[in-house]
Amino acid sequence: MQRAIDIAFLGVDSGKGGPFGAVVVKDGVIVGEGSNEVTSTADPTAHAEVVAIRRACSSLGEFQLDGCELYTTCEPCPMCIGAIYWARPDKVYYGSTKEDAAAIGFDDNFIYNEIDLAMKDRKIPFVQMDRSETISLFEKWQDKNDKIDY
Repeated sequence: MQRAIDIAFLGVDSGKGGPFGAVVVKDGVIVGEGSNEVTSTADPTAHAEVVAIRRACSSLGEFQLDGCELYTTCEPCPMCIGAIYWARPDKVYYGSTKEDAAAIGFDDNFIYNEIDLAMKDRKIPFVQMDRSETISLFEKWQDKNDKIDY
């Protein structure tokens, strides 16, 4: 956790992004780390956890983090929770809470609220189209013999 904290401080001091840091550890060795790089990379998905997960997966040559632990300086946001579940580490340790983050302007409650709404009631319109054609992608995937399940 101390390395995640140090990375977050470095990120804040360098102006790379918000006050967040994360590391992925496997067998006691850091295999990926990252700080928030949203503003410096113009990438809204460049949260510390996502950056650390990407780097860990690249380092390990795997798309899942079996046998790994994630240390993050703050309770993950909804996007990062999704990334964590897709990456499947064994455990997540976090420092500050989402309420602590909200107190300084990083409030994710609007996303949690939106997830529970019907598509038609969301602030950003979600409009389904071309399902009859896009479903063929799923059929092709399902019939594929050499696919890698994940």
